[in-house]
Amino acid sequence: MCDQYADWEGAYLSSQLNQKDDWQVITASVTPIVTSIGGFKTQVDETLNELSQNADLLILIGGDSWKQDYPKLTATIRAYLKQGKAVGAICGAVDYLARNGLLTGYQHTGNAQFLWNGDRQYTNPQDFQEKQVVRDRNLITANGTATLDFTDSILSSLFTKQSSTHREMELQRLGFYRYVELYGNPYQ
Repeated sequence: MCDQYADWEGAYLSSQLNQKDDWQVITASVTPIVTSIGGFKTQVDETLNELSQNADLLILIGGDSWKQDYPKLTATIRAYLKQGKAVGAICGAVDYLARNGLLTGYQHTGNAQFLWNGDRQYTNPQDFQEKQVVRDRNLITANGTATLDFTDSILSSLFTKQSSTHREMELQRLGFYRYVELYGNPYQ
């Protein structure tokens, strides 16, 4: 995450992963403390220089700082993609991938493709899809209004038995009373 990160875009995903016994969410950034768009100050677990290549998943949260270049992060993302490890990017983070040529060879989405018109390393506009979330092999991209769909897509890519996590996203998407009408009370 970067300074001025979109705190809401990772909240559902991190809460779901942190409830699993065999997962641990580790935050990383270029600085030891970052502040979200919503004003939350976050002391990160690792800086990018300390970031382990051993993680199973790399999530890039959107926000207002993705116009800067982070060579270490670009190299890390490239390594994850090459190794077939899961990478998820939402909102402004997808813009970063486009600008750095990291969408090449992948179907993808984002906030708006025209934002990348001047990005010389964005070479595959034909692979852009006007969808909330696009999953292509180990890369999941989403626009900034797709927080729940992004979470759902990442969880379904990680876990073959995702019915409980999908249902949790449905509860958030529909609201309690509509959910109860469709599926019954999840708390009984």
